[in-house]
Amino acid sequence: MKLKQLAAQLYTIRDFLKTSADIAASLKKIHAIGYQSVQLSGLGPITESEIVQLCRDNDLTICATHEPGDTILNQPQTVVDRLQKLGCRITAYPYPNGINLGTLETVKEFCRRLNAAGKVLHEAGQTLCYHNHHHEFQRIGGTPVLEILYAETDPRYLQGEPDTYWVQHGGGDPVAWCTRLKGRLPILHLKDYTVTTDSKVTYAEIGNGNLNWEKILAAADAAGCQWYVVEQDECPGDPFDSLRQSFDYLKKFFQ
Repeated sequence: MKLKQLAAQLYTIRDFLKTSADIAASLKKIHAIGYQSVQLSGLGPITESEIVQLCRDNDLTICATHEPGDTILNQPQTVVDRLQKLGCRITAYPYPNGINLGTLETVKEFCRRLNAAGKVLHEAGQTLCYHNHHHEFQRIGGTPVLEILYAETDPRYLQGEPDTYWVQHGGGDPVAWCTRLKGRLPILHLKDYTVTTDSKVTYAEIGNGNLNWEKILAAADAAGCQWYVVEQDECPGDPFDSLRQSFDYLKKFFQ
């Protein structure tokens, strides 16, 4: 694994991305930490050409994006056009907002829509991935929804962007899921999992929680993962400091 494959998910610093000036200052900080790549999400109003130039100015590769779920499902060509402007080939469906995951019939319909959208991206040389939370670990007929999603979609049209924290939170095994998605894992969200002194589960910087990162990263690498993206939904203090802590821990695994 190369250091250039280790990216920062900008959603982590979304409160510092409200304006073009904010974005420029934030990308400079991301580069100073040592990241060479970013995944776009949580940005305030900015054109594709502006964000491309700001990333170029800071020697940052745009490895992937998150696009609105409704846009992906209903206007996939809009997503294709945006990714082309960004010079990026990967995006992910971020969250099943308004989607009924409670019945096999509704889940299969969701799969049909993801497949159709992913086919549009695939034909444009792009890749649609699925970003899970814990919701997808509810079971239908004894099978987790996430297993159904991947079983009912074409690997050409839907790839994986598993989130290590949410897999663990849903009762899954991040290592096993990396292995399960071999050949279907272009991108992985790295997020640690810990328990507070008042027994609440929460996010943590990589290395400050309970996940086995040596095994997770080895399994992801064996599965063909291209991008390892650090994300922390909530941080105890400065999110840039959290991204730095994660980077400093992870860099020993990357050349």
